[in-house]
Amino acid sequence: MHGRGLEGRTALVTGAGKRLGRAIALRLAREGADVVIHYRSSEDEAEATRGEIEELGSEAWTVQADLGEPAQAAELVSRAAAVAGPLGILINSASIFDTSSVDDVTFDQVTQNMAVNAWAPLELMRHFAAQDIDEGQIVNLLDTRVIGADPAHVAYIISKHALAQFTNLAALEYGPRIAVNAVAPGLVLPPPGKDESYLADLAGNLPLQRHGGAEDVADAAAYLVTARFVTGQVIYVDGGRHLRE
Repeated sequence: MHGRGLEGRTALVTGAGKRLGRAIALRLAREGADVVIHYRSSEDEAEATRGEIEELGSEAWTVQADLGEPAQAAELVSRAAAVAGPLGILINSASIFDTSSVDDVTFDQVTQNMAVNAWAPLELMRHFAAQDIDEGQIVNLLDTRVIGADPAHVAYIISKHALAQFTNLAALEYGPRIAVNAVAPGLVLPPPGKDESYLADLAGNLPLQRHGGAEDVADAAAYLVTARFVTGQVIYVDGGRHLRE
């Protein structure tokens, strides 16, 4: 699919300084899109991503915001549009990920995860849809574990379940002008502090018996922002893990 099929379009990618957000931002740029790179604290990484995008021939801008603060989340689309013009693509990639069980999860953990992983994407979707644009595409990043249970990350997975529902509801609310879909990654990147051997050790449990990479998630996102007849869908980029649940 590599080409310049997104020429003339501008994307806002949250959490685009590193990991999956960065991979998606670069993929969209390879397709010709200009990209607004959101970051919270990874300014150096965001600037590096901006440089890479410009080397690909697209324009890029960086915008800082703490999505854990509802007011900042609500302002991000207008701030991005102020520097880049109307947005045609929104990728909600930014998230927080921490451990918690039913026994030890705290109210603050739940509210923090909900604020960043669910409420902020909803705010961005609402403000994105309020733009005076003829059409647009939104892609939210979920997690393959929205099927089944994840007892080691209770606050996190609750917030991703909420985002899955917001995805469905937004697809109904904003069609036909705006398509809203999601990608649910699985074993594609090791957690912070782990290396690729972490992925290799777990890959044998998957139907495909291999792990993926960030580029696989970027491929799925790139497909969804060009699909003409798809909305309210989730692509599981997980080697078939969701089939085991």
